[in-house]
Amino acid sequence: MVKKLKSLAGKSSMDNDFAQTVRESAQQIWLAGLGAFAKAQQSGTKLGAEGVKMFDALVKEGETRQSFVRKVTGDKMAEAAAKASGTWDKLEQVFEDRVARSLSSLGVPTKKDIERLSKRVAELTEVVQNLEGAKKKPAPRRSAAKK
Repeated sequence: MVKKLKSLAGKSSMDNDFAQTVRESAQQIWLAGLGAFAKAQQSGTKLGAEGVKMFDALVKEGETRQSFVRKVTGDKMAEAAAKASGTWDKLEQVFEDRVARSLSSLGVPTKKDIERLSKRVAELTEVVQNLEGAKKKPAPRRSAAKK
């Protein structure tokens, strides 16, 4: 089981690397935006007026790229979620199989075993009740004329 868990965990490390890269890129983009904003706000210099124009141009460019970035990240997130779901499903199945085998080796009956026994007990109870009902019926009386 440990080997299976390690192999499942190894597959998810690629997803973790991708997520880490996305976080680092987002942090760098945020810092670049703050730096550009600070430069654009410098007043009293030629850089201030040009900086505002450049900042506005960067904002417009960012707005045009935003839909593309959202689509790509949305696709990647959906893909990562599907992989994670599949991994959890596999892990859950491995766990259930192991537990079932352990319970079986200990002699613990399964749900099917108990249902089958309950059905058989109900059938036997019905048969016993029918037999008891047959015994309680009085035997036909013999007529006095035969004596």
